[in-house]
Amino acid sequence: MNAVGPELLTRLLDEHGAALVLYAQQWCDSPEDVVQEALLQLVRQAEAPENVVGWVYRVVRNGAISASRSARRRGRREAAAAHRGEPWFQASPGQRLDADTAAAALRQLPVEERETIVARIWGGLTLEQIAELTGTSKSTVHRRYQSGLSALRERLGVVCPKREKKNTLKT
Repeated sequence: MNAVGPELLTRLLDEHGAALVLYAQQWCDSPEDVVQEALLQLVRQAEAPENVVGWVYRVVRNGAISASRSARRRGRREAAAAHRGEPWFQASPGQRLDADTAAAALRQLPVEERETIVARIWGGLTLEQIAELTGTSKSTVHRRYQSGLSALRERLGVVCPKREKKNTLKT
């Protein structure tokens, strides 16, 4: 393995930067700082980790949780201000869901379900990667993911579209 170079760092930022910020935003009010610190830690590594993306998500998660704990120690006023941070979603014209409504519904989920959904949908992590990241089993991650999606569908009044079955028989 080699040390982390500018090409890898650029690719990580391009492909995962926004998702990492969203992931860290679940716990703290300074997600960009947490992501930046995680990337600096990566650059300081003598050798690149085997699973760089998973490693960065783990460091972001730990850093965001630490930042959250620090914010709570600073007092109730700053913790309340953290909830008024940037919105989780950006509304776009013609969008079927209201971004504020979707963000509010996501905030109402238990942190384990919210973390799983954000990591899966916006982070693009597999269930195996999320299980490793959270220190749980793949079946627990799957259960949290399904439960969280069901709760979101119910709160948002959205029906899951039916998938078309592909004809897999060969003639």
